[in-house]
This record gives sequence, structure tokens and C-alpha cells, in this order.
Amino acid sequence: MSIIKDFLLQLAFMLIPIFIYYTFITERVKTDKNKKVIMTILWGISIIACMSFPVVFGQNARLELRIIPLLLGTLYGGFFPGIILSVLIILYRLYFGFDIGFYNTVLVLLLSLPVILHFHKVFTNSKREMRVKISVGLSFFYCLIGLTVLGILRGFSIEYLTVPVIHLIFAVVVTWCFTMLIESIREIHQLRLEMQNSEKLRVIGELTSVFAHEIRNPMQVTRGFLQLLNEPNLPDQKREYIHLSLEELDRANEIINDFLSFGKPSIYNNERIDIGYQIQRVVNIIQSYTLNHNVEIKIDILDTGWIYANPQKLNQSLINILKNAIESMPVGGIVWIICTSTDDGYIKVTIKDQGIGMTKKQIDRLGSPYYSLKESGTGLGMMVSFQIIRSFKGKIQVNSEKGVGTEFIILLPQMH
Repeated sequence: MSIIKDFLLQLAFMLIPIFIYYTFITERVKTDKNKKVIMTILWGISIIACMSFPVVFGQNARLELRIIPLLLGTLYGGFFPGIILSVLIILYRLYFGFDIGFYNTVLVLLLSLPVILHFHKVFTNSKREMRVKISVGLSFFYCLIGLTVLGILRGFSIEYLTVPVIHLIFAVVVTWCFTMLIESIREIHQLRLEMQNSEKLRVIGELTSVFAHEIRNPMQVTRGFLQLLNEPNLPDQKREYIHLSLEELDRANEIINDFLSFGKPSIYNNERIDIGYQIQRVVNIIQSYTLNHNVEIKIDILDTGWIYANPQKLNQSLINILKNAIESMPVGGIVWIICTSTDDGYIKVTIKDQGIGMTKKQIDRLGSPYYSLKESGTGLGMMVSFQIIRSFKGKIQVNSEKGVGTEFIILLPQMH
């Protein structure tokens, strides 16, 4: 009975950090850096608790699941959390003295941590099922290394290897359970955010549709009369004022069109298109615009492929992102467009500039209603671009650094 209580206590030490992080930290802390720091602290406390209250099998047999906080903290946190948690394990194990257990701990970490860190990037970019497989596989690998090292230090006998074998089984099963739990919580959290965003967009869509239809008619009438007044015998100053008025009315009409595109998106006539050919067409269309801004576009199509999309809407989205990239470089520069395929069945289009860049806060607001980094911008163009890519079942990722540049990564499902 005591063993069961000790084992449940070990599970509690790992459940509490997950509960605290996803209940109180995820939505309240905005920056990834602060989130990683808090996550590292929570997993560090979990490791110390697991090592302080192990499952006792007898006089010398101890079992604790510190591998799971270390593994999850490294896979979800990255390089520095992994190093910090490993150092914490070594220092806390040192507190119990220099014995075979201490040497075993150090050797196992030296052999297994580089492998765990190597798989961090693969884990981050993988889907849920693959993440579970990676974490379970690494848990098995860590425990197998521990069992092998212990066998070398103490000898391969049933007496010494029984507890490590039990530890391996428990660690693999519990790793699977906790990874599934974390992935489910993350998925639910993401769905909730998407639902909140969808509700906001629905309300905005209804408002923009009413607004656009109500204001368009008087604008068209005004434009018609201004055109009639734009006769050759009028004074030049009046003609200039009329010309400016027509330009502003046209600009207002473009804004209304963006509102309507976003508020009531049409059902696109998608077709099978060659993404490499489409990128080349977009670059040809925007070539004159780049020359006016002293910008050079470099294309590197490493892999091309077929996607299912509407070519006009895809062009609209790519041109909008390219225009933003060009306008972010006031003194000119280079925009790179790289097209390649990914291992998980996507075509990856990367658009990278040398512009002014964005902060993390600005990236988070990008594509939101009424948010734009341009003085005269409305944010609607980027908002519509995001919506178009999502309508093709694609994804957009934005990486940026202030003063360095911005990178848009567009992932579109590849047709086979």
C-alpha cells in the first residue's frame, strides 16, 4: 500500500506543474521567454520533489520519475531549460553524496541529454501523434541508457536490474499519459482561442457588410458628380482638388472591398495549380512596384508542387505580403522568396525581407482587425490575406526581429 501511495505522490508532483502552467500562466504571461522561465521553475520543483520522495521498494531499492519532468521540460522548453534541469538533477543528487548512484546519474545525462536536445526541433515541428511517439521513444532510450550504465557499474544481475526494468516500464507508460494530457490541453486551448476569434470575426463580418452597403451608394453618386465637374475649362486648382477627391473616393472604395472580402468571403473556385509557376507570376506582376522602391526580389524554388487553391485569391494574398515586405524597407533591399516541400506534406513558401522588423507584441496582433503598422493602413489587407490562406487549409507563421527583418512562412497542403 505504501508503494502505491509513493507512486501516486510522484504522479502528483508532475500533475501540479501542468495544472499551474496551463491554468494560470498560459494566458496571463504573454512573452515566450517568460513562459519558458516559469515552465523551467515548475519542472525544476517537480524534479526536486520526485527525487526527495521516491518510491521505496525495500532497504536499498528506490524509484523516482525525474526523467519525465526533465524530458517534458526539455522537449517543450528547449535547450536552456534542458541544461538547467540537468544541472539541477546533478547538483541535487550530489547532496546525497558521491556514490554509484551519483556517477550513474551523471553518465546517463551525458549520454542521453544530447539526443533529447537533438530531437527538440523535430518535436516542436511535429504533429500530436508524432510528438507522443518521440517523447515515449526518448523516455525508453533514457531508461535503457540508465539500465545499461547501472549494469556496467554494478554488474548485470537480476538483483540490481529488477528496479531499473520496473522504472523503465513505469517511465514509458507515464510519459505516454502525460504527453497525451499536455497535447490534449494545448489542443483544447488552441480550439478555444480559435472559437473566440471566430466569434469576433462573425460580428465584424456582419457590421462590415452593413457598413459597406450603406456607404457605397452615396460614394458612387459623389464620384459621378465629381467626374462631371472634371471638365477641361475648369481652373487648374479646382481640377487638382477634384482629382484628389476622386483618388480618396477610390481609396475608400478599396477599403470597403476589403471589408466585404473579409466580412462575407465568397466561395472560392479552387483548382489544381503549380505553386512554383504561381509564385513566378506574382513576382512578374509586382516587378514594377519593386523597381520604384529600389527593392530586388530573389526567387529560390527548391521544390515545386501542386496545391488545391484559387489562383486569383492566392495571388492577392502573396502580393499583399510582398507589398508589406517591400514597404518595410524605406531605403530598399532584398526580398527572398523560397519554395520547398516539408516532410509532413506541405508546400512551404518563405517570404523574407530586410525591413524594419516587428516586436513580439506586433507579431501577435498582425492580421487582427484595424491593426496596421502603416500610417494610412487599415490592417484589412493582411487580415484578408490570412483568411485566404486559412481557406486553403494552410497556415501562416511570422518570425521577425526589430531592425533585422521579417519572415513569413506560408504552409499549403500539397496534392499528391
